[in-house]
Amino acid sequence: GSAHAPGWLEVGEARVPLRWAGPEDVRGEIRLPEVEPWWPHSHGRPALHAVRAAVGDARIELGRTGFRRIEREPGDGFALRVNGERIFCRGACWSSPDIVSLPGTRDAYAPWLELARQAGMTMLRVPGIAVYESDAFFDLCDEMGILVWQDFMFANFDHPADEPFLDGARREAAQILDRVQASPSLAVLCGGSEAEQQAAMLGLPRDRWSQPLFDTVLRDEAARRRPDVPYLANSPTGGPLPFAADAGVTHYYGVGAYLRPLEDARRAGVRFASECLAFANAPEAGTLPGVPAVHDPRWKARVPRDPGAPWDFEDVRDHYLRRLYGCDPMLLRYEDPDRYLKLSRAVTGEVMEAVFADWRRAGSPCAGGLVWMFQDLWPGAGWGVVDSAGVPKAAWHALRRAFRPVQVLLTDEGVNGLALHLLNETAAPVEAVLTLTALRQGEVPVLRVERAVTLPPRSAQALAAAGLLDRFFDLTGAYRFGPPAHDAVVAVLVHPETGAPLAEAFQFPEGGRMERADVGLGVRVERTGEGWTLVLSSRRLARSVHIEDDGFRAEEEWFHLPPGEERRVRLVPRHPSAGPPDGEVHALNGLDPARYRGAA
Repeated sequence: GSAHAPGWLEVGEARVPLRWAGPEDVRGEIRLPEVEPWWPHSHGRPALHAVRAAVGDARIELGRTGFRRIEREPGDGFALRVNGERIFCRGACWSSPDIVSLPGTRDAYAPWLELARQAGMTMLRVPGIAVYESDAFFDLCDEMGILVWQDFMFANFDHPADEPFLDGARREAAQILDRVQASPSLAVLCGGSEAEQQAAMLGLPRDRWSQPLFDTVLRDEAARRRPDVPYLANSPTGGPLPFAADAGVTHYYGVGAYLRPLEDARRAGVRFASECLAFANAPEAGTLPGVPAVHDPRWKARVPRDPGAPWDFEDVRDHYLRRLYGCDPMLLRYEDPDRYLKLSRAVTGEVMEAVFADWRRAGSPCAGGLVWMFQDLWPGAGWGVVDSAGVPKAAWHALRRAFRPVQVLLTDEGVNGLALHLLNETAAPVEAVLTLTALRQGEVPVLRVERAVTLPPRSAQALAAAGLLDRFFDLTGAYRFGPPAHDAVVAVLVHPETGAPLAEAFQFPEGGRMERADVGLGVRVERTGEGWTLVLSSRRLARSVHIEDDGFRAEEEWFHLPPGEERRVRLVPRHPSAGPPDGEVHALNGLDPARYRGAA
């Protein structure tokens, strides 16, 4: 029109006028001295604020944004501070909800990202071997409070340094960064994956490890378009070798592909594992039609392996099955393939829980770990902790326990005894009752101590178990004065008024080996307005409790159940036409399952 209509910029309830800077150009700036910040879901509310513009009668919805400050801590490691608070970043590396169609819609992403949030994951890495995700992915991560580590899609190669290639890389980076310019979940920008590592491992001289693409071009583009986001040249990087664990970021496979003992997770001094703990995670029983039996050659064809390697990631899993459970996986697969699969499902989760307990303990130098990977791309025993149909595997349930924001952990400190670590990542103090129990034969309490504790906000504290006792008790079996007095230690945090469990941890002085016995599993079925629930109990400590039901899966399973405790577990229908529940509850150390059947 002939006259400039008035314009306004709105963020939430705040409003400022826009000024006309040209015939078709209005501009404005708004400052918000008081605004609710955006937090990862583990530490607070991922607050988002609507942004709108109005020019005359026209209203333009500009989307939503969040306000947060993300900084890299100084030093030779890698750690993030969000709004001034150090965040332990835990999660997984993302692949795709559908590698064939690449749908890119909210409906396609929402179930997968909800599983990540339910598991307590605070970060997902989009690695350089994947694809740039759509706006819907970032919108949902913004809403759910999930941090995103974004690699640029340059991986595993010695990239050209000529100007046409570098100019294309600039435009590629500009396109993704323009699309996500208002996304508060974007937390790390990384030049790419394993370029430095491959150059070093191939024996190239040190001056060939770096490339202009990562050190200059992508770094400059990130600084220009998202100066609020820390940038890393490559993953892994830092230290005397790019893949050294005790500096920068590492792809940590000491526990895993390199078959190191669990103690290596601490010995290596991991600072931040942008990849770790890759195993051939076996899917749940009966969840994926068409998956062949474990002895079928087609099963092995779907087990991931590094190209050219004479071993695969099922061999890695079998190594830890033998080490933790004391059985020969080859003979077990011959004689009892069902038992082999049950132990295979459980063992990778137990390894993950043990490693993250060490990395999250008070005093740990580690600031994060991202499991390789989040989901499988096709049916089988893939790297994913969620199968290709979206069903959580045993490892997902283990990570859900390992990633709790309010947590109790147990670590064996050798002759220094057992250490308890109490974590509270939330903004409010937590009052709780801590109970420590030692069990003989998984049933008889030979020691029990109880103490009221306060977990300050944003805190991690370590307690010596010996300091809670009024006499000497060899909780870790370090001194070996006579036969062991116990075979399990259980630490539980409960709400002081309701008795509701907040977190629990288990330690087995003689390792994870188990003798099967009648543990006295009990189960009853209840139906409420929200659906079906199992109420579980056990006379003896029941290990890796899980259900087998064609119509339902348990919302929580593969957990240890202490004696005398009732655990309520909600059942999730596998399909809309699921009838009454009809299945079995199993424990790895139990002789027989407990049968259940719901009334129609």
